[in-house]
Amino acid sequence: MTLLHLFFTFFKIGLFTIGGGYAMIPLIQEEVQRNHWLQPTDLIDFIAVSESTPGPFAVNIATYIGAETEGIAGAICATAGVVLPSFLIILLVAKWFLSMQENRFVQGALYGLRPAVVGLIAAAAFSISSTNFFPEGTFSSVNWTGIVIFALAFLLMLWKKPHPILLILFSAGLGIVFCSAQEFIPF
Repeated sequence: MTLLHLFFTFFKIGLFTIGGGYAMIPLIQEEVQRNHWLQPTDLIDFIAVSESTPGPFAVNIATYIGAETEGIAGAICATAGVVLPSFLIILLVAKWFLSMQENRFVQGALYGLRPAVVGLIAAAAFSISSTNFFPEGTFSSVNWTGIVIFALAFLLMLWKKPHPILLILFSAGLGIVFCSAQEFIPF
């Protein structure tokens, strides 16, 4: 794989993703699988790390994938590729948005993009959860540990509404406990 291919792949992802990092997960998954850059479970791990580290999700995931596939140069190319479209679009929007804000075509486009973004985020949530909860793609291989941690985190969010950092630390702690316990108790 060339560095140019990595740059243009993430440039395309950055250019055609409306709605931020979560909305780009389906595109990233498709490209990673098409190019055989990572295993699906490794991508899920990268998504978890990218989400729990400081900085924008898109930059973090592009940097991780670029570094994993082509080292430091790959990290730079992937990061530049995913950031450049947003940078250019923001420059254009900053110049003309106030004058076009009331334009009915602009309003219509924004009205149509909102539900598409929700759909992309929902598709990403479904894809990530199915890969995490059914790692081999079948119902015979269920990740019960992941389901329990998800259920506990979800219920905790509904009940106490903890800060996301606390929830991430709580989930990581549960993962450590469950993985350590697997040595003694097979689940």
